[in-house]
Amino acid sequence: MKNPPDPARRAFLTGATTTSLTTMQANSSEHSKSGPALTELSAVQAVAAMTRGELSVEAYASALLRRCEEEHSLNAFITLEPDRVLETARQCDRERRARRRVGALFGLPIPVKDSVNTRDYPTTAGTPALRHFRPPEDAPVVQALRAAGAIVLGKTNLHELSWGWTSNNHAFGAVHNPYDPTRIPGGSSGGTAAAVAARIAPLGIAEDTEGSIRVPAALCGVVGFRPTTGRYSTEGAAPISALFDQVGPHARTVSDIILFDSVLTNDWSTVQPTPLQGVRLGVVRDYWYRDLDPEIERLTQQSLERLSRAGVQLVEGELPGLSDLIKRTTSVVQTHDVRLTLPRYLTRYGAGVSFEQVVAQASDDIRDSFQSDVMPGGRNVAPESVYEAAVNTYLPALRALYCDYFQRSQVAAIIFPPTLVPAPPIGAESVVSIGQRSISFTAAVARNIGPGSTAGIPGLVLPAGLTASGLPAALELDAAAGSDRALLALGMSIMEVLGPTPSPRPRAAVT
Repeated sequence: MKNPPDPARRAFLTGATTTSLTTMQANSSEHSKSGPALTELSAVQAVAAMTRGELSVEAYASALLRRCEEEHSLNAFITLEPDRVLETARQCDRERRARRRVGALFGLPIPVKDSVNTRDYPTTAGTPALRHFRPPEDAPVVQALRAAGAIVLGKTNLHELSWGWTSNNHAFGAVHNPYDPTRIPGGSSGGTAAAVAARIAPLGIAEDTEGSIRVPAALCGVVGFRPTTGRYSTEGAAPISALFDQVGPHARTVSDIILFDSVLTNDWSTVQPTPLQGVRLGVVRDYWYRDLDPEIERLTQQSLERLSRAGVQLVEGELPGLSDLIKRTTSVVQTHDVRLTLPRYLTRYGAGVSFEQVVAQASDDIRDSFQSDVMPGGRNVAPESVYEAAVNTYLPALRALYCDYFQRSQVAAIIFPPTLVPAPPIGAESVVSIGQRSISFTAAVARNIGPGSTAGIPGLVLPAGLTASGLPAALELDAAAGSDRALLALGMSIMEVLGPTPSPRPRAAVT
């Protein structure tokens, strides 16, 4: 289908309702009609209201910008230019009044991770050497969203060079979790996840090499979708490895993820929730369910029980050798490839600095990691033969392992908690406590998300409630490569069973 359907039809195709602006405001009596009620709209709802003329783009953008100011202390943005956003919004309103055809994302302000190129904003990748770097053109993903009528709301903060899972950026400041500002939002796409969770925007651009969409989604209580590797273009995004890098969205509803996917793939086929009766979901306890924090374990078990009552069949199984294959591939490939891909990116887009200069000017934590793990001669740099074995032997074996598992088990997806713990405190980046045990931070946040992105399969993170202390928990669904739309349809049904996660409570500002 070349042209997307009208907004009401789009809402039907994604299984969403286009709740009118009037109804939305009427149901939010504790807030003013021009403020927080608008920030609760989903992307599907907001676009439909703006396209129909029930809501001006300028009024909606103004509401989101007010929310940016209210949540300024989260430090979710590196670059935010309200005047530019409002002028673009006014132009959208003029186009609608002139009855020009509008796109599927008409008037929607979208925050963009600051590792993704934008022609009219700096793209810093969260690192000092690129503080003033202005790419000559938008990344293809940004081009597609703008062509569909979206507005770039601003550039979101991230873990420096996307090289970590905390978003404790030592150059531009830490991003704070909206549910507890003393804790991390996850990384590397922490700013986008924090913005979506804090109701600054309903939909945002993130990017995932080894969990950078899914970890922040899990820790901030939002939906995160890492598609099959290669589904969306990653050109014009500061790279780590072409084998693993993948741009993707954060949102608060699966319907908004489907809208994003439709825009980027031009697939406007109907996506309806999958009936759960008889759906088979894989449970692999010897890898994904070990060493869980008691609250994550409780909420995970509670969610599985709800799904069972809804008709889901939980299929116990194993992926023998999975842990060994991840050890032989994930880090080896990333630490090798980034020293080749990042220099090419800097040259191609005219950054004006070399790879060596970027590393030399990076914050201490990033510079130390690159010098030991990435730069030639580093003490942890793997020999070329180890890299070649990872790419030519162990990655194909990993993909074959998954393919065989899905064929044998006939499961629609594997289900598991994406992180072993809820959001750790900012600065607790070496070890975390689980009960009476200490476990490495890397294992706690990255063990469970590593296999899916390394294998290149689609992963969908869904909120699964709050811990006793009010921190988000989540479930991840990983499906067979290429089954992205089916996974999203399944996610719609599962999110309905799990129920909504409460929004972050008002709190004192971070100082």
